[in-house]
Parts: sequence; structure tokens; C-alpha cells
Amino acid sequence: MEALLDFEECIKDSPEFRLSLEQFEADVSLLETQLDKVMKLCGKMVEAGQAYSAANQLFLSGLAELSMYHKKDSVINNCLNQFNQGLQEMVSFHTMLFDQTQRAINQQLTNLCSQFLPQLSETRREFQRIGEDLDSAALKNAQVSRHKAADAERAGHLLLATRKCYQHFALDYCLQLNSFKTQQRIDILNAIFSFVHAQFTFFHQGFDLLRDLEPTTKTMAAQLSQMSTDCAAKRKDLENTHLLVQQRDASGETIISPCPGSDDIIQGYLFKRSRRKSKTWKRCWLSIRENQLLYRKSHKEESVVLFEDLRLCAVKSLDHIDRRFCFELLSIQKCCALQVDSEPLKQAWLSALQGSIDLAYRETDVSLLTQAKEPPPPLGGGDLPTGPPAQRVPALSVALSGPGNLRCCDCGEEQPRWASVNLGITVCIECSGIHRSLGVHLSKIRSLTLDSWEPEQLKLLCILGNDVINGIYEARCSEERRVKPTTDSPRADKEIWIKEKYVEKRFVHEAQREKVDMGRGLYQSALAGDVVAMATALAQGAEVNGSIAEEEGRTALIGAAVGGSLLACEFLLQNGANVNHRDLRGRGALHAAATAGHTGQVCLLLKRGANQYAVDERGQDPLAIAVETANADIVTLLRMARMNEEMRDSEGVFGSVGDDETFQDIFRDFSDMASHDPERLSRRQFSRGGEEEEEEEEEEK
Repeated sequence: MEALLDFEECIKDSPEFRLSLEQFEADVSLLETQLDKVMKLCGKMVEAGQAYSAANQLFLSGLAELSMYHKKDSVINNCLNQFNQGLQEMVSFHTMLFDQTQRAINQQLTNLCSQFLPQLSETRREFQRIGEDLDSAALKNAQVSRHKAADAERAGHLLLATRKCYQHFALDYCLQLNSFKTQQRIDILNAIFSFVHAQFTFFHQGFDLLRDLEPTTKTMAAQLSQMSTDCAAKRKDLENTHLLVQQRDASGETIISPCPGSDDIIQGYLFKRSRRKSKTWKRCWLSIRENQLLYRKSHKEESVVLFEDLRLCAVKSLDHIDRRFCFELLSIQKCCALQVDSEPLKQAWLSALQGSIDLAYRETDVSLLTQAKEPPPPLGGGDLPTGPPAQRVPALSVALSGPGNLRCCDCGEEQPRWASVNLGITVCIECSGIHRSLGVHLSKIRSLTLDSWEPEQLKLLCILGNDVINGIYEARCSEERRVKPTTDSPRADKEIWIKEKYVEKRFVHEAQREKVDMGRGLYQSALAGDVVAMATALAQGAEVNGSIAEEEGRTALIGAAVGGSLLACEFLLQNGANVNHRDLRGRGALHAAATAGHTGQVCLLLKRGANQYAVDERGQDPLAIAVETANADIVTLLRMARMNEEMRDSEGVFGSVGDDETFQDIFRDFSDMASHDPERLSRRQFSRGGEEEEEEEEEEK
């Protein structure tokens, strides 16, 4: 029997009593936690049992329906009926078991806890409070001076009264603890006994019911014997396979070939250098699958994509660092250094990565060629002339046909796959990453194999190109005694060179004119459509959005719209021209293009967000100007754009995202014609009533 608290020691309030009391309180707290856990688990068990009984009842209903289906087969029908009756009684036995379990465990233990624990908690708080008062009274009594008899007497009386009160509370507290410790043994044993007795009754009744299934049990025993024989044969087969694999593959060499049925091209453990801590290398599992490089830090984690698309990457060996067997994978946004265990393994990974990159490029080129052979959809509306539509050719082949575009503009690497749209140059993957870090206000990088390109953007690459831009931005290299980096130069050298070239414009010939003259020169070049002169003016510091006072406050973009050069408009827009800037008469580039009847420029400006509702000093918007000048194509474009905006606004947040498909098709057709066959966009006028004058043209013919 467990030891209880000694009342005499309680009166003494000795350290032994305090230690015993502390252990007793800890035991009570632990017991309370365990009782609460048992009651919660019992409740969950009963809930799960009730759910099981409900599912079992549904199952028996299915058996009853099945027996009705086989009512003509006496053997199956009798067997199912017997099983159904017996199992129905088992369900009722389960229900009785759960009720008895609930009463035996939860009710009895709840009564035990509610009878003692709240009172114990309250008495303990009072006991602790009186104990603190006793300590305070003892301290005051000890601090009274011997020369103050009255104070000493009061302190002595207070100490005596407090100690007496403390002893009474201590005795009551000990009594409650001892009573609880004694009673809990009886209640817990009684609860468990009741639970076990309920289980005994349940299984005894179940055994009596299932005794009739003994023949079926014997049949099952025979089947189990046969299954054991089959299992032994299977284990023998597994042991033989294990021995074969051990002799064939367990040689200590790294296995890089994927498992049969796996989509991985190559896989294995490699060391990966941390991007933040260059001296830290961590071992991880890498694999190549579906043009992606995947890695796992440990077997407990899922695979993570390290490089999303190998078509955007380049791989090279790292022979200049101290560690052996290293190579590097580069993309626009990041680079990753990896290390394997041996030179043959390194060559295997290099071959696999390069092969995956080459295969991805071949698949991309084939896809682009296939798309180029397919004609674009017919033009929307019957008013436009019909004829064979212009076919889009792959962007890569067009871009590389420009002067000097077969090599990277900044390091000379062959076959570049990236381009800067606003500068009109082609660059390699490493230089493209540096360009991207400069910001889109300086260089807009796009892929020549993965991104879509407008015809005018490709024309900029052909008209400008690497030779022209280098002639502008590298004009003073010899004067500065600056040597251009090569393909093998470190990335840091390339970064310095590109920033000096495009950000600081260190090698551009300094203009001898003031900024006002440079702005006027940019405007005149835009009016004439001279893209090379425009690029030179911007490189020398001309403001792309500078207004020319002598030209009624027009900008270079408005001048390009007046001059009718689609390439000049595209170049200025790519370099940050404000599409909605208006001159002193309130006219913007869209007003100028509508006035001059330049359909291609109207289409381009609308696609770039030009405001078609802006009015000039006469209160006319671009649509009113197009109607006044009787230009059918421009009226069609402006009305289609306005209708598309109204449809998009009416659909609200629950409507479809983006432009209408018909609107997109019509604008795409106009863009293709403006680029490849501008003569087809010759002005077609209509009468003031809104009808086109095609009948007059037919009569003249």
C-alpha cells in the first residue's frame, strides 16, 4: 500500500514533510493528467466504435439485399441468412459493449475527479496563502526590537494565531490528499474491472455465436497452409534476386543510370556549392528529368526544381578552383557549381546535361518550324483584301541574320540565344543575365527560342544589330585603351564591361551639341525613320520624352507617328517613350497617326496602351479624326478597340480575363500586314454616311 502523508509531521512542518507534500502534489497532478488522457481516449474509442457499428449495419443491409438476389440458390441464401442473423446480433453486442465502456470508464473516473480535484485545488490555494502569511508573521516577529515590548507582544500573538491557522489548513489539506490517494485506487480498479468484464461478456457471447462457423474456419486453415507454402517460395525467389544484384552491382562504384521505368536521364549524389557561402558544399541527390534539373537535400524531403528549363542554361567545366571534378551550370538568374566523385562521372554528367540542352533546342526548333508552316487565321471581316497570309519565320534565324548577330555583342560567344529588344543586339546566356540585372529601363532581355516576337522587333535586330550598336557604344575603346572581354573571361570582368558600356556609356563619342540640339536631332531622325541615328542620339544622352518647342511641343514618338515609320515608333516605345504625351495642341502620337492615315502606327500604339479617348484643342479624339479623314481601316481599329474595352468593363471581375479573341485576331492580322505587306493597308475611304465606296471602284473597273 502506498505511503500517505503523516499528520504529526504535518504539525511540525518539517523539511521532510514539505518534501513529501511536494512529491504527493506532483503525483496527484500526474494522476489527474493521466486520468484526463484516459477519459479522452475512451471517448474517442467509443465514437470510433459507434461509427464502426453504423458502417457494419450498412454492410449487413447489403448482405440482406445480396441474399434476396440469390433467393433461388438455397445454399448461398441459407449461408448468407445465417451469417446475417449472427452478425446482426454481433452489432447489438457491440452497442452494449460501447455503452458499458462509457459507464465503466468515463462516468466513474469523472465522478472521482469531480469529487476531489476541485476541492483539492481550492484547499491548496488557501494552504499556500496561509503559508505565505506564516512566513510574513515569522519575519515580523524576528525583526521586532527587544526594547519594544508592546510590538514584540503583538508580533508574538500574530505569529501564534497564524501558525495555528496554518496547522489547521495543513491538516485539512493532508486529509484531502490522503483521502483522494486512497479512493482513487478503488475507483480506478473498479472502472477497469467493469471494462474488462464488459469485454469478457462481449467476447463470450461472440464466441457462442461464431462457433457455428468452425467448418468455414477449417477451410480457411487449409487455404492459409497453401498460402504459407507460396510465401516460402516467394521469399526464396527474393533471396536469389538479392544475391544476383549483390554480385552484379554492389561493387562500390557509383551507379548513375536510372531505375527501369524511370523518366530520369541521369541521377546520383553530387556536392552542391552554397550560393551564399562559397566555401560550403553539401551532398544532395540530383537528377535530370523533362528538361529540368531536380535535387533533394535528404530522403525525407521532396524533389525541388533547381533549374526550371535546361533550354535556358549552359554548362561548363570548372578547372580553375581547388576542388576536383567540378562543373558549373549557368542560367540567366543564377549559377550552380557541382562536384562528383571521379573524372568519368564528371564527363557522364557533362554529357548528359549538354545532351539534354541540345535535345531541348532541337525540339524547340522543330516546333517553331512546324508553327511557321501553319498559316495564320484568316482576317476578321470581309472588307479587307484577301490573299496568301504572311508566314511567321522562326525568330532565331531572323535575328542571327543581322550584321554581327552570329556572335554575342559583348563577349563574342557563338550562336547567341538571347537578345535585347530595345538595344537591338543578340547576347549569350551569361551576358543576358548581366543585362537583366541592369534593369528593363536599360536593357529588355528576351529569349530567341522561347519567347514570342513581333515582326517589328525582329526587324530592329536586323537593322541595328551587333555591328551597328558596337560602332556606337564601343567607338572610343581604343582611346580608352580598353580591351573587350572574351567568351572565357570571368563573369566579373563581363559585368564591369557591360556596365561601363551601357550604363556609364564610357566609350560613346561625346556629342558636341547641347541637349536641346540633341533632342531636335532625335526628333528629326524619328520623323525621317532613321533608326540608327535615333540609337546614336539616345546613346549620346538625348531625352526620349523631350519635347521640341519649335515643333509645338512634340516628342520624337509623335514625330515618328507623323513620319510614318513603324520601326521608329517601335524603337522609341521599347526605349521608354511615353505613348500618351500630347503636344501644345493637345495631340498625341495616336492623333498624329490617325491624321496621317498610318494604320500600322495606330495598331501599334493601341497595343501599347495609347488613350483613344484623349481630345485635342478642337475637342476631337482619334476616332473623330479618322472619321473626318475617311480612313476605313483606322476607324475599324479604333472602334474594335473601344468595343473591346466596353465588353471587358461590362463583364467586371467575374468576366473572362484579357481581350476578346476576335479583337486579338484582327489586331494580329493588321500587325502582320503593316510589317510584311504595308501596301495592302493603302487608304480605303468611305462616304460620310458610313458606307464604303467599293461600288464606285467596281464601276470604274
